[in-house]
Amino acid sequence: MKRTGTLILGLFLLVSPLLRADEGMWLLPLLEKLNIGTMTRMGLKLSAEDIYSINHSSLKDAVVIFGGGCTGEIVSDQGLLLTNHHCGYGAIQEHSSTEHNYLEDGFWAPTQKDELPNPGLRVTFLVRMEDVTDQIVSALNDTMSEDTRTKVISDLSKKIVKKATDSTDYQASVRSFFSGNRYYLLVYEIYKDVRFVGTPPSSIGKYGGDTDNWMWPRHTGDFSVFRVYMSPDGKPAEYSPDNVPLKPKHYLPVSLKGVHPGDFTMVIGYPGGTTRYMTSWEIDEVMKITNPNRVKIRGTRQEILWKDMMASEKVRIQYAEKYSMSSNYWKFSIGQNQDLKKLNVKAQKLSLEKEFRNWVSRDPEREKKYGQALDLIKDAIEGRADYRYASQYLSEALIRGSEVILFAYRIRGLEKALQSGDPQQISKAVETAKKTAEGFFKDYNPPTDKAASKAMFKLYAENVKPEFQPDIFAMIRKKYKSHYDKYIDHLFAKSIFTNEQRFDAFLQNPKLKTLQKDPAYDAAQSIINEYFYLMSQESQFDEELSKGHRLYMAGLMEMFPHKIFYPDANFTMRLTYGTVEGYEPRDAVHYKYFTTLKGVMEKEDPDNYEFIVPEKLKELYQSKDFGRYGEDGIMHVCFITNNDITGGNSGSPVMNGNGELIGLAFDGNWEAMSGDIAFENSLQRCIVVDIRYVLFIMDKFSGARHLVDEMTIME
Repeated sequence: MKRTGTLILGLFLLVSPLLRADEGMWLLPLLEKLNIGTMTRMGLKLSAEDIYSINHSSLKDAVVIFGGGCTGEIVSDQGLLLTNHHCGYGAIQEHSSTEHNYLEDGFWAPTQKDELPNPGLRVTFLVRMEDVTDQIVSALNDTMSEDTRTKVISDLSKKIVKKATDSTDYQASVRSFFSGNRYYLLVYEIYKDVRFVGTPPSSIGKYGGDTDNWMWPRHTGDFSVFRVYMSPDGKPAEYSPDNVPLKPKHYLPVSLKGVHPGDFTMVIGYPGGTTRYMTSWEIDEVMKITNPNRVKIRGTRQEILWKDMMASEKVRIQYAEKYSMSSNYWKFSIGQNQDLKKLNVKAQKLSLEKEFRNWVSRDPEREKKYGQALDLIKDAIEGRADYRYASQYLSEALIRGSEVILFAYRIRGLEKALQSGDPQQISKAVETAKKTAEGFFKDYNPPTDKAASKAMFKLYAENVKPEFQPDIFAMIRKKYKSHYDKYIDHLFAKSIFTNEQRFDAFLQNPKLKTLQKDPAYDAAQSIINEYFYLMSQESQFDEELSKGHRLYMAGLMEMFPHKIFYPDANFTMRLTYGTVEGYEPRDAVHYKYFTTLKGVMEKEDPDNYEFIVPEKLKELYQSKDFGRYGEDGIMHVCFITNNDITGGNSGSPVMNGNGELIGLAFDGNWEAMSGDIAFENSLQRCIVVDIRYVLFIMDKFSGARHLVDEMTIME
């Protein structure tokens, strides 16, 4: 098996004229072997060592995982960090209230002492990335069952991680690449004191709202500012007033030079997930199950949330992040299905699969090795279809769609403690429940959840087969004659989980019988039990799906020996490179590569919450008071490149050939929503907020010049 790993690496390193430079999410340790020549010809002025080094300061040391699903970058020697407004949205919302509505009004800390702590918020630095494929595959063989294979990989990974982290404060993991054909060790350092420094109002940071989301042209100032702190001795530490600003290994200089068509651009970040090697059966699953379900369920619930949000400032603050998180991939799913159909992606996959089968059939050894690959995938996808449909519906509609259900389930630890009768266990469980409830009720509006729960229970009953419905639904059919509104009214009137005062009173004297008879708790147990059942049924197809993909991926790499293969995104650090470039989405339409403040004013609609323009911004526009951030009397807002990005890249630094920050990636374009599955060279674009607009808003609009002065500005 060791020879196989070496062969794959050899195939991985070969250059292909079939792959354009702007496609691919590349591993930084391999840039010298794979990409640096092309990047240099395109305009890169740095060496591979300047970008990724484990011995010296490099660009990778300035890029972080922000929270659990975004990217950020360090831009000063005092740990100042930039990311997207939508990435910082949760922290902004957490600090907001009707008295201090930072979502609506923005916030800027005048001094470091005024920066706001965010318990639980983390930033993660990559220390190093190491190929450990040979250590893994040397212990594997083709006669192993998938269970045995998985256990061997897990045991070896634990040993590799332990060796890498012993006597350090680092954390590490071994991650699979190329569907289990390669393995890398990733070592991280995590900082736990991250403070909120500033953000523009949502009328700038979220300008255009859902209407403009995933769209170009775009006019959104999608950024927020944080600062990373460390202990006085330079180590990561939980929040303490004694902590000091981080002294980073590297921070990015900021360029005011602007961008022009054809300029080289590179993005370093943490793309969350792509499935570029997906098969035709999986395309069907996405188009017929995953996306339609998500669109229908989330769309129904979002209408209810939005109505209440527009009627109350308090509800708008409480549900701002919830709505935003839901609507983002609701709209994405609509666009992805449209583009998968329009670009005929399934036909492309079918063609490749036919070619693969023909190639395999021409050699008995290949037939023996790869002959079952596609059938394994096909059988797994078709076999799990009913379970996948039902489990997604249950997750989206009942677990996520009804807030009280998930809250009630999260209190299950108290039931176990009460059953034990141990006063110490009970006391501990009560304290945990109090903390859970505090976070829940802060952002909870019972009438909104009641209306949503009625819609979600009905939707589930109407769209999921009875055999995949939780036991609670049989009770509703029998006792309430399928009147779901009546059932939900009863649940909300009687449950301790829908009323903060009732829940607090219960915790003062918790009784096992009260908890077990609670209608929300009863429903939660029934729903979660059904969910675990559905997941267990679905998971029985995981082994053949995993094996099929591993064999298919290895076979593709052998079938195309002259092609460079890049691994699918899996929320590990990647670099993509390309150029500033407009595009033509359809006949007779051309989109130029940048937008300006003029476009913000043209879109203004005082009667539409998504398109309100702050008065001060209008004044700055009218007087053309752009300072050093304008270009020939124009204030640039956003631009586009052909860099390959996806979710998780939000907040990623977009840099020029000198490694200087020119913008923050924050979105993709509507015409390329199929890009996670099939990259479309002529259409796929990375939408970027111009760093000059970021600085203009910080300085001229917000009066936070002290933060700009903290950065190294390249003019």
